[in-house]
Amino acid sequence: MKISFSAPAMPRTGPLVVCVQSGGELLATAEKIDKATDGALRRAIDASRFKGESGQSLTVMSPSGVGASRIVMMGIGDAERFDDLAAQALGGRAYQTVSGTGDKASVIAIDPVKGSKLKIAEISANAAYGALLGSYRFDKYRTKEKPDAKPSLRNLTIASRDSAAAKNSFGPLKKTADGVFFTRDLVSEPANVIYPITLAQQARTLAKLGIKIQVLDEKQMAKLNMGALLGVAQGSAHKPRLVVMRWDGAPRAKNKAPIAFVGKGVTFDTGGISIKGAAGMEDMKWDMGGSGVVIGLMKALAGRKAKVNAIGVVGLVENMPSSTAQRPGDVVKTMSGQTVEVINTDAEGRLVLADAMWYCQDRFKPHTMIDLATLTGAIIVSLGNENAGMFANDDEICERLTAAGKSVGEPVWRMPLGDAYDKLINSDIADMKNIGGRWGGSITAAQFLQRYVKDGVKWAHLDIAGVTWSSRDTPTVPKGGTAFGVRLLDRLVTDHYES
Repeated sequence: MKISFSAPAMPRTGPLVVCVQSGGELLATAEKIDKATDGALRRAIDASRFKGESGQSLTVMSPSGVGASRIVMMGIGDAERFDDLAAQALGGRAYQTVSGTGDKASVIAIDPVKGSKLKIAEISANAAYGALLGSYRFDKYRTKEKPDAKPSLRNLTIASRDSAAAKNSFGPLKKTADGVFFTRDLVSEPANVIYPITLAQQARTLAKLGIKIQVLDEKQMAKLNMGALLGVAQGSAHKPRLVVMRWDGAPRAKNKAPIAFVGKGVTFDTGGISIKGAAGMEDMKWDMGGSGVVIGLMKALAGRKAKVNAIGVVGLVENMPSSTAQRPGDVVKTMSGQTVEVINTDAEGRLVLADAMWYCQDRFKPHTMIDLATLTGAIIVSLGNENAGMFANDDEICERLTAAGKSVGEPVWRMPLGDAYDKLINSDIADMKNIGGRWGGSITAAQFLQRYVKDGVKWAHLDIAGVTWSSRDTPTVPKGGTAFGVRLLDRLVTDHYES
């Protein structure tokens, strides 16, 4: 879908979206149309339950006096609560309302919202951003879908005063959306299409944006003693890969330690010898969600030319049962030199991250490292599908992540760490075991990862198991792969780490 910006103008065809505040208060364009149609909008409101609340909409078909095929009134709620996220939701809902009408073009009229802190250019840019995010659709494998079932909208115009400023503000948001879409695509692909080698190939495409890419194969990882990552991969015909992405967006700070992002990339997770139940196993194609977020984030940072030096590292494996697969009770030696007794082969993501995190720190010496993983079902038991679990060794990074998540609608909730939890993963025959028992599973998984964080490195772990895939639509996140984490970390970098 193409999005453009223009000065206020009445369309001659297609739907026109206008805004209404709580209490049925028409904004400027809606008021103008109401007068031109001899009160058609107010009559429609009076005859309905539409009150201008956020989430409400009301359509008036072919009103006499205007060229538009229909007027769609979108509720924006209370002005004082109308912020960036509300403007994005407005755009997303507007797109969803008009995309299936059969029209190829539509206009959203943006007017000043008295009482809101947002300037009209900010409202316009965020409405466009929300519409773009909400337009995502993964349909490449639908070969018999009827045209009437597909979105018809091809062009969306955001009409407002100060359209030039709105277009400029939208530019970086569009690049972030590119990263979000890339992640959604990767997470949505089936495991016969995306496996370690092909996912590494997808990451290589970022080189055209100026990102330096290096891919390590199993022989190179063996020389680095990555026994934990390689142990997970040994049961699969698909060979593992470790992908390193480097964005030097602050060349004057070239010698300054970078910020690093590390992602779990289990392209399919059967559980290995500790095999999962059959029900729902198809969902395990998105067990590489953490790596997908890191790859999409790096695309977003490079796309908008973020003034930051950032590293992205993703460990890519497939966890399969076979005659060569890792067994419960095996002991592996990690790159750090620490040994792990593998009690459960379905607790594999932490093994992959252990070597990826150590490699990242050993080579790049980051000041801050954030890892992302669809790590535990336990975090879904704790937080459902609304928040990502956040664990950290530093209060400041927690506060920053919490604020960034709130501002983009990707909330995180801090979970505890402590010595009592850490003792639960002590092993009788090795330095540690890879699970800590039935209780507090997301916490003991984080404690495991913390043993691979070097002194002086600020670290946060985001368990995104409950938020990587959605079974329902929202205005800006269609059901399916969410790319939760791309916008969150992009905002974190914007607010705190760009020079």
